[in-house]
Amino acid sequence: MNEYTYPIIAGISVGTALRIFMLRTDYRQYPTYLHGKIIHLSLGFIAASLGTIAIPSIMEKEFTAVTFLTLAASQFREVRNMERNTLTEMDSYELVPRGNTYIEGIAVAFESRNYLVIFTSFVVTLCYLAVNGWAAVGAAVLCFIIASLLMSGSKLSDIVTVELSELSFKGAGLYVDNIYIMNIGLPERQDEILKYGMGFILTPKSFSVRSTIANLGQRQAILHDVSVTLGVFRDSGTPALVPLIKRDLNDGRIGVFILPQEKDPVRAKEIISSVPVLENAIQMPSRKRKREG
Repeated sequence: MNEYTYPIIAGISVGTALRIFMLRTDYRQYPTYLHGKIIHLSLGFIAASLGTIAIPSIMEKEFTAVTFLTLAASQFREVRNMERNTLTEMDSYELVPRGNTYIEGIAVAFESRNYLVIFTSFVVTLCYLAVNGWAAVGAAVLCFIIASLLMSGSKLSDIVTVELSELSFKGAGLYVDNIYIMNIGLPERQDEILKYGMGFILTPKSFSVRSTIANLGQRQAILHDVSVTLGVFRDSGTPALVPLIKRDLNDGRIGVFILPQEKDPVRAKEIISSVPVLENAIQMPSRKRKREG
């Protein structure tokens, strides 16, 4: 044992603990299987080790060891590809798929969390060696708080107002409020939709939000989250019973048509309000770049 033993143990332990903290199985139901979790925890341990040994390497003037961080960056990019490929394969078997935009957001999150682990281990080890163990504890608590804030992100309730709306038919056309959804010609299908279906209107709180909620990936994320949580009244080969979202071209509102197995309007509204705003869908057309000079 030497002067670096305890700082290294502290850095690796805190970094690995942070990865465990960030690895949660939520309503998206991923990851749910043990082997998937083991992969991410193992990569988290490796990331923590890389972040920790960087400080002792610098102090011992072993600068070549720090170059392993650049190698780690390329390896963790492969984590994103692994998650993307896995979720894409799984998505083809979903009754209501996530969509590519949602999948890309999840894949990026898994990659970025390894970088957070590296940064946390780096800071904790530095504080331990530069100050003392109590400073390392304070740094660890601060990193956990930052990670928790970064994991929360924005929700739909931050940018839109969600209101329950009645479903109606005008001839064969299905409407949520005055927004046309699709054409249903069979009377028995119309009866099923009126019996099991629900409609919601999402009204943007600002002009910039219109582009965000118009994104097809963001719309698909809404349908997927509601269907995963409340179930969906459909099976393969029933195109008339597909949940859909359509847009009002005049004011930017979107009409949400869902077919949950558990018809609970209050809970459905809460789920839609809690859908994450996808980073790849965020657009701000009302913000203009200021001219310099």
